[in-house]
Amino acid sequence: MTVANRERAVAEAAGRLVGAARERRPCAPVRDLLGPTDIGLAYAVQRRIVDDRIARGARVVGRKIGLTSAAVQRQVGVDRPDFGVLLDDMDATGLPALPSERLLQPRAEAEIAFVLAADLDAEDPADLDVERVRGAVGHAVAALEIVDSRVADWDIAITDTVADNASSGMFVLGPQRVALTEFEPREVTMRLYADGVLASEGDGSACLGDPLLALLWLARTAREFGDPLRAGQVVLSGALGPLVPTPPGTTVRAEIAGLGPVTATFSPKDSEG
Repeated sequence: MTVANRERAVAEAAGRLVGAARERRPCAPVRDLLGPTDIGLAYAVQRRIVDDRIARGARVVGRKIGLTSAAVQRQVGVDRPDFGVLLDDMDATGLPALPSERLLQPRAEAEIAFVLAADLDAEDPADLDVERVRGAVGHAVAALEIVDSRVADWDIAITDTVADNASSGMFVLGPQRVALTEFEPREVTMRLYADGVLASEGDGSACLGDPLLALLWLARTAREFGDPLRAGQVVLSGALGPLVPTPPGTTVRAEIAGLGPVTATFSPKDSEG
């Protein structure tokens, strides 16, 4: 693909995904424009979409790691992790109800969120190891990520979800802050309830074997893309169990051992009826 054709593909894919979000109508996959495996091209689309949102006033507050759970990979038909950018208007912590009208095909997953106290921008990649990323974490909290796809019927290949900001929607952080000296991320257990019924369960090993390994993967990958992780950012480290559909009116509650509960209720109906 020529440079001009790549630029055209990025622009068309970004336009398709932005249009789907704006019109609240899922679109066709974008892999017809990007191909099914060109990850670099897909991240170029993601950057285009995120830069547009920043230009309109949004602010970067962190990153999310997606597709870290084998169960989730099977659910959506993708076989490797990816990452997306968290913006301040995606943070639904403290809202009495998550606005269902902003979401197209939402699903919830429970995970550990790490809040960084130090940059992860080592010049030498060898300096980014598990102990370095562990030391950069200020505290952890229980989190709900609301994933959402602008692609109709979640018909995604890896390039579709990467381009679509890793199928990001919203997120909710729990109230309990816990230092890594007080628990081991890979040893946590998780239960996620939808309207009081157990809908998903898992443990820390479901997240690339250890959520800290997921954080390490992200730190190295973000550095390679020239945008390293920074102090103060939130990192959603990846699902601890299968995704749960969350139609309007659903209440989800996750309980992560050592980190406490986190709850979100979705508004009962679309604001336009």
